[in-house]
Amino acid sequence: MQRRNLILLGVALVLGLVAVFIANAYFGGVEERQERIAQEQQLSRIVVANQDMSFGTPLGEQNLRLANWPAGSVPVGAFTSVEDAARGGRVALRPMVVGEPVLASKISGVDGRATLSANLPKGKLAFSIPITEVSGVGGFVRPGDRVDVLLTRPIPGESTNSSTDKMTDVIVEAAAVLGIDQVADEKNTQAVVAKTATLEVTTIEAQKLALGIQLGTLSLALRNVADGQTGAQATVLPRNLSAGSVFLRPSGGAATRRTASAAPRRSVPTRQSAPAATAPTRPTSPTMTIIRGSEASEYEVSRGV
Repeated sequence: MQRRNLILLGVALVLGLVAVFIANAYFGGVEERQERIAQEQQLSRIVVANQDMSFGTPLGEQNLRLANWPAGSVPVGAFTSVEDAARGGRVALRPMVVGEPVLASKISGVDGRATLSANLPKGKLAFSIPITEVSGVGGFVRPGDRVDVLLTRPIPGESTNSSTDKMTDVIVEAAAVLGIDQVADEKNTQAVVAKTATLEVTTIEAQKLALGIQLGTLSLALRNVADGQTGAQATVLPRNLSAGSVFLRPSGGAATRRTASAAPRRSVPTRQSAPAATAPTRPTSPTMTIIRGSEASEYEVSRGV
């Protein structure tokens, strides 16, 4: 009985080794065929995503693979080895889909940290502002969207009422949303009421936002991601809330008000001032006064030569 068990165990080991050998030979042959096809068609072998990945996904053989790519259009930063792409516990810094090339700009360094700063373009900053259910567009602002930032604050001046005299300005236009609260995944499109929004801005825009937080209330206005038109800013005052009243800000000067339903102006006559009285001319020769009744007349007398 024991001898029979040993024979069965030996047969199983042999069959297992044969299966491993056949599998290695098969997959090795597939890899060789792919490399041969790549050489014949002038293709390169680069690393691509083998499954959809979100921000912070660890890279490894389970989600990376080699794929043929035209040799003349290999993207900058592409990897030619899965081991190199996953070395050091690297993670994805941007969402990637199946078949997308894995580039050095889309993954972290060898330390494996998925930091937001590594995902910022040069010259840009990440700045967070407080939002509410209303100022955050009801929770529909998500990472990857673009927004305008509006500041509502009291009108400057000693004679204004800070509780009623308000003004609204657009202080940042078409800012990219990097994160909502602590979520930076662009695939997460579900509406969520958040407390903070992190925006991609310039240094000047970050200064405006920091000052705006102290001066008044910031609100977000959701844009179409394809709408990059900027510059149509206007200051809105309480008197501009009526229908037809628009406040325009020309590009070269101060704001001017235009009222669509304004009545035509009437010409008002102006009072002309009376001409100033001229002083009488003093005679240059002797004069003689003649009185006729109650009227006196003065005559000039010529001197004889």
